[in-house]
Amino acid sequence: MEKIYLDYNASTPLAPEVVDAMQPLLNDYYGNPSALHWAGKPVKAFLHKAREQVAQLINCSPGEIIFTSGGSEANNLALKGFYFKNVHKGNHIITTKIEHPAIINPCKFLERIGARVTYVGVDQYGRVSPEEIAKAITKETVLITIMHSNNETGTLQPIKEIGQIAQSLGIAFHTDASQSVGKVPVNVNELKVDMLTIAGHKLYAPKGIGALFVRDGIKLEPLIHGAGHEHGLRAGTENTLLAVGLGKACEIASTQLGTKKQKDLTDYFWKQLNAEYGNQVVLNGHEEERLPNTLNVSFVRRIGQDLLDAVPQLAASTGSACHAGSIELSPVLKEMNVPEEVGMGAIRFSLGRYTTKDEIDIVLKALKEIL
Repeated sequence: MEKIYLDYNASTPLAPEVVDAMQPLLNDYYGNPSALHWAGKPVKAFLHKAREQVAQLINCSPGEIIFTSGGSEANNLALKGFYFKNVHKGNHIITTKIEHPAIINPCKFLERIGARVTYVGVDQYGRVSPEEIAKAITKETVLITIMHSNNETGTLQPIKEIGQIAQSLGIAFHTDASQSVGKVPVNVNELKVDMLTIAGHKLYAPKGIGALFVRDGIKLEPLIHGAGHEHGLRAGTENTLLAVGLGKACEIASTQLGTKKQKDLTDYFWKQLNAEYGNQVVLNGHEEERLPNTLNVSFVRRIGQDLLDAVPQLAASTGSACHAGSIELSPVLKEMNVPEEVGMGAIRFSLGRYTTKDEIDIVLKALKEIL
């Protein structure tokens, strides 16, 4: 069996066009983009173009894009930067119990220095209720942060509805869209968000590059102090090489958002599994409101990692962890009240731009031989 990669939600390969776009920065353009001489000016032009490409994908202005080292830094800048700058207005933050650790852990840190954080639960499909968010709001609430889609189940959250609530009350709203950007349309104005996180290695750009959309008027305290790079929000000479890669990846993504290939393959995969195993296989997450490439399924009374170990050529992820013979479900599946005998068999298959039907058929055959 050939090696098959179905872990695109963890990281994507570099798109060939992205590699080509970065090549000039490896060879000829080495100046500091802040320099005013012949070596710096063309590099600054590369950086500006990259900012425009990212901005176009999410429908904002280039000046609202802050390049970061990735999704985790963007989330930390959004949460800590906003809290430090605006704590005089209130100290209450609202989030969910199923956020990525890059949101949960900054929230825990802020709690240690005086913030109050409300962690709202989700339903059986992993969706948060806008009404529950509204109920959690107090006079001290200054920030709401809700992921756009869940990295494990692919479930999409009602961001637009929550954005309307936040906007009507003058509360800042951030969404971690690391898994969504490049897979589904993301428009910051339609979603009514004030900040939005992008991670490059989730959409065929390099690791180590990301971006934070910060709407004009939102004030943040920088996490990295120094010279006035990135509109004064992130000191340090810009990583133009990786920014160019992210820009090109966003440009490519904008041309492919209307295609249905990944959704059709994901649906085909699920239908074949369901037809073969019936109630012995369970879909985790929302059946319709989810990313088009993500299929999180549980093989009932099986252990997901054991199944993956039996097919070493397959790259995919599990929804549980094994510790000294016991199974521990992921926090996401726990919050969805997935029973242990179901959750322990969870596997996340995440498809990508280069996934083929032949590969899906090979995986189906391999699973059938094991099961």
